[in-house]
Amino acid sequence: MARKIFFTFQYLMNNPPWDTGISPPEVYQFLEKNSPGVALDLGCGTGTNVLTMAGYDWQVTGIDYVPKAIRIARRKARQADLTDRVKFLIGDVLNFKSLEGKYDLVLDIGCFHSFSGTNIDRYARNVSNYLTPGGSLLLYAHIKNDPGSSHGVSEENINVLGKFLTLVHRQDGDEGASRPSTWFRFRNLKQQTS
Repeated sequence: MARKIFFTFQYLMNNPPWDTGISPPEVYQFLEKNSPGVALDLGCGTGTNVLTMAGYDWQVTGIDYVPKAIRIARRKARQADLTDRVKFLIGDVLNFKSLEGKYDLVLDIGCFHSFSGTNIDRYARNVSNYLTPGGSLLLYAHIKNDPGSSHGVSEENINVLGKFLTLVHRQDGDEGASRPSTWFRFRNLKQQTS
């Protein structure tokens, strides 16, 4: 609950530091190397990455639990004339009941690293269930550089994702001098069942 209040407050102040309005190069690289399909953006904020993917002919659903962020995202989609390719939902990414279908790509830029405890397993299971066979999770997360830190993912958290998905790429970096970060690409290598 405190997390939701924090994020809602940031959007009410109009300038959350994470909402830069620019899609990262890693997203463009993925889009340029993969055929369009159906995508899901978890914690989509004001829809920057949803609109970028739609610009590459993807059908995209964005979900965020901050109503103001979703209102802005919908307005941006109308202005870009992309409403036929995008859908925005207000909801918690851990509660996937409002989502339908399977996704070729699930994008998460900064959502997973805010979860802890049983929510890690819940998140991993949900993402796995919504990916098509062969589908990808493109994930950006802050990495815990101190075991006592409450922010970021640990190697143990990454291993939970590995129970459900296969890690195919990892690119470590940093966001500023004291905040290690990583881009991950996981794939759902499970076969489709009839």
